[in-house]
Amino acid sequence: MQSDKSKYIFTIDLGTNGPKVALISTTGEVIAHEFEENDVILLPNGGAEQDPDDWWQAISKSAQRLVAKNQAQIKDVVAVSCTSQWSGTVAVDQEGNPLMNAIIWMDTRGEPYVNNVAGGGIQVEGYAIPKMIQWISKTGGAPAHSGKDPIAHILYIQNELPEIYEKTYKFLEPKDYLNLKLTGKFAASYDSIALHWVTDNRDIDNIVYDDALFKITTLERGKLPELKRAVDLLGDLKADVASELGLPEGTPVVMGTPDVHSAAIGSGAVKDFEGHLYVGTSSWLTCHVPFKKTDVFHGMGSLPSPIPGRYLLLNEQESAGACLKFLKDSILYHEDELLTEANVPDIYKVFDQVAANAPAGSGKLIFTPWLYGERTPIEDHTIRGGFHNMSLQTTREHLIRAVFEGVAYNTKWLLKYAEKFISRRMDVLNIIGGGANSALWCQIFADVLDRDICQVKDPIHANSRGAALLASVALGHSTFDDISEQTQIVATYHPNPENREIYDELFDEFLGIYKRNKTMYARLNG
Repeated sequence: MQSDKSKYIFTIDLGTNGPKVALISTTGEVIAHEFEENDVILLPNGGAEQDPDDWWQAISKSAQRLVAKNQAQIKDVVAVSCTSQWSGTVAVDQEGNPLMNAIIWMDTRGEPYVNNVAGGGIQVEGYAIPKMIQWISKTGGAPAHSGKDPIAHILYIQNELPEIYEKTYKFLEPKDYLNLKLTGKFAASYDSIALHWVTDNRDIDNIVYDDALFKITTLERGKLPELKRAVDLLGDLKADVASELGLPEGTPVVMGTPDVHSAAIGSGAVKDFEGHLYVGTSSWLTCHVPFKKTDVFHGMGSLPSPIPGRYLLLNEQESAGACLKFLKDSILYHEDELLTEANVPDIYKVFDQVAANAPAGSGKLIFTPWLYGERTPIEDHTIRGGFHNMSLQTTREHLIRAVFEGVAYNTKWLLKYAEKFISRRMDVLNIIGGGANSALWCQIFADVLDRDICQVKDPIHANSRGAALLASVALGHSTFDDISEQTQIVATYHPNPENREIYDELFDEFLGIYKRNKTMYARLNG
């Protein structure tokens, strides 16, 4: 299908660090973009929140700057499409007003409540067997023990904030809250609702809420929105919102999809078993599959994709790029009595240059990237990161390179079970996210994983591109089959056989660090 390159999608990508707005052609070309930072509020006992009003103010400011650039005719915007951080909860009243801060994907305060719901009687991996059978057979997964899923957020509110719970008209995912702001309509997509664990996903073309699952979870059907496909048109942009953002009144708003799903589309790897690696604050390694399946022991399952009739293998590593940010903010450039040095422009490019001076394997220094626990390939919120095997010969070059390599070791651990899940080898992985801008990191991934790594053009905009391409298909400007051809690969990194021995050795030791120390982490952080 031939797309009209003079038509544009206005996209909103609400990440944890803040929203990015962009104008993107119906073929996926990024015309212009703007970003505004938001704060994360970290609270005692595992709380992690953000203010939805701050989200909207940041979106409004960014949109106004974007429109002022005049890099495209705003009258040619044919749709608005949102993507966002997933596994969050916004409690709103009947007018759509937030009743409290949004609880985001990092929050673990619902852990005891979700585990109480999941347990009882004879258990496997902390799940009552009859409940596990229902969850896995119907949904394709089960609530995470960590308490980071929306089901746990809602149970936390239900038990500890009962007044807010009673006042709540609907609990919405962040993406679906943005859609409410844009259109005034309450709805969730099949993919965004999945981590509430109350939908029957067995018929991928007819996903519905399930009464038995509501009974197990104790969630109320009436407090969740109606369901639609990600490619459905939700409604038209409200007049006041159109005026505020500088967009045409009545512009169609597409249901859209969360960030994991939009990244899968934006990566260009949209055919079954075509893999992509996302490296941002967190990380994942996924592909589309034609079946519903669950690996309960490694936290992976195939859940509804935004592409109609398809499932998407889902997993997540909690900390990837976050490890580099930690190294920058808390160790190398932490402002205290010892150091008041100003921030260095393009510090991550400097990290590449410094790390390149260290040999492969970083002098056998191993970094474990579990700074906020881990989800896959093991779900363990008590484990923590660290540098292992340091000596007086360890330099800053070794430290920085070891962080790159440690994230790659964790990805190799995940790759083993992802390939087992799909019963085949992923010979090629498209890489996206901010981490994909690093040529050094791309090569390290190729060497550690022993796979070809294809660097997608503008990898940091993959989520926005995915949201735009989803809207383009929804409006008939393109098809999903066109996306692979429209995706530009700027470089391919092949494994260096000279580094095979050292990386295989250190990967084995990486696994050993977890096995030998997991009980210690549980004692210290349980």
